[in-house]
Amino acid sequence: MKIRSTLLLALFTIGTTGLAIFALPAVHARAASSADDELSRGIHSMTEALSLLERNFADPVSSERAIYDGAIPGMLRTLDPHSNFLDPNEFRDMQRRQHAQYFGVGMEISVDGDNIIVNQPFPGSPAWNAGLRRGDVLAAVNGQNTKGMDTGQVADILRGPKGTPVSITVYRQGGGDPATVQVIRGEIQTRLVDAFWLRPGIAYLGIASFEAENVADDVEEALKQLGEQSITGLVMDLRGNPGGLLNEAVSVAGRYLRDGQTVVSHRGRAEEEQVFRAKAKPEGQRYPIVVLVDRRSASASEIVSGALQDHDRAWVIGENTFGKGLVQGQFPLSEGAALLLTIAHYYTPSGRLIQRDYQHRSFFDYYYAGRNDGPNLQDVKATDSGRKVYGGGGITPDEKYDPVRANAYERRLISAFVFFHFGSRYFSGHAPTLPDGWMPDSATLDRFAAFLKEQHVPFTDDEFAANRSWLLDQLRWELYGRVQGKKMADRLVLADDPEVVHGVDSLPKADALFQQVQHVLAQRAAR
Repeated sequence: MKIRSTLLLALFTIGTTGLAIFALPAVHARAASSADDELSRGIHSMTEALSLLERNFADPVSSERAIYDGAIPGMLRTLDPHSNFLDPNEFRDMQRRQHAQYFGVGMEISVDGDNIIVNQPFPGSPAWNAGLRRGDVLAAVNGQNTKGMDTGQVADILRGPKGTPVSITVYRQGGGDPATVQVIRGEIQTRLVDAFWLRPGIAYLGIASFEAENVADDVEEALKQLGEQSITGLVMDLRGNPGGLLNEAVSVAGRYLRDGQTVVSHRGRAEEEQVFRAKAKPEGQRYPIVVLVDRRSASASEIVSGALQDHDRAWVIGENTFGKGLVQGQFPLSEGAALLLTIAHYYTPSGRLIQRDYQHRSFFDYYYAGRNDGPNLQDVKATDSGRKVYGGGGITPDEKYDPVRANAYERRLISAFVFFHFGSRYFSGHAPTLPDGWMPDSATLDRFAAFLKEQHVPFTDDEFAANRSWLLDQLRWELYGRVQGKKMADRLVLADDPEVVHGVDSLPKADALFQQVQHVLAQRAAR
């Protein structure tokens, strides 16, 4: 009966449930329409079909699986690619990510064969302070053998009340017998923002996602620590940013715009138009900005890049973005589950809808197939200075930049996780240390080549020589990251990233655009 009540509530919830914040502020949907009789007939057919399954299918039927994995997701798949159903565990995980805070030991874990391994401990976290490092195998947690477990099961054991101990048994390659350490759980803050100097006056601001409620605050804190008053140019990196919370995107984009300028608007069948406006930050008005995007930049990251482009506040470089112009809201259900339901379209400040077509292709092709969606030439708008921009097909950058794709040799090594396993062998049971200014050299490459042969990873001498520079970069990231943490290793790579370097070189274009739009707006104000 609980499962059936969940199904009934899922079907009726659009008319009865308020939305929590997901990609929009809380809204309320309309009451049920005159189609109630048709809906009742559909519910009756659904419950009748479920009863027939339970009585007559050849094998025992899980009603929960039939509803959670079948009926509700199947219903949502008739709508659009982004409406989704979250079971209770998935909904809790999403809420935890949004709150950006939990109590635990502070590390990412992943699966390597049958083992659970430490992917990254967060520097300064209880796990880091206890000596856990990337590559450590978690043999047991609180006495429970973790072999064969998934990461969710192990993460649930690692999390717990602040100040409580958790026993972690670790095996480190070359380190002899497993060792058990007691780790005291602490408050863990998720950080999705990083800022550092690329060169004097030129800052890098990377935002991995907008899914957490602290992103805008973390941007402010990162720029404050950097010294925003000293910034003369900014490279904002939104590559690979899948989006998240609308309010966070509005706050980040709005700090760089003039007070009161439109950041984004959205409207839908059950929603009156809502317009979200900028709350400017004085320091954010002073310097030019280059924004980096790619085909994985979606949703909230497209709101930011679209707003900065429409107001001629930034020069956008990269690939066409994903093209998600749909807004989802949370509809909590009974049993702790939830619907993420598309309830509106969002529009950039110029009024363009950047949603890609999904009605004439499969959802698989929409997400994964090569995309060649061009702009919608019927949806032409203008930026503040009069430049033409188009809807459809995502945000088209001001300047195309095609990133270098991994070749066959690189893909082969990446898929085999050889750099990760080499890192574990390199430090061989010892706490990872490297001298200041360390760089991999020819001896490191020779040692890596011997490791590949030992692991029976095929390669030729010509492949190894042709990819020498790439190999050195990967080894530096892997080994340096084990000593200083992922963030510091990422900074080393980003400082030499060709697209980031190109972004720095393109700051004069951003400055020219910035000066031009200020002149245009001043002229309009004087009329």
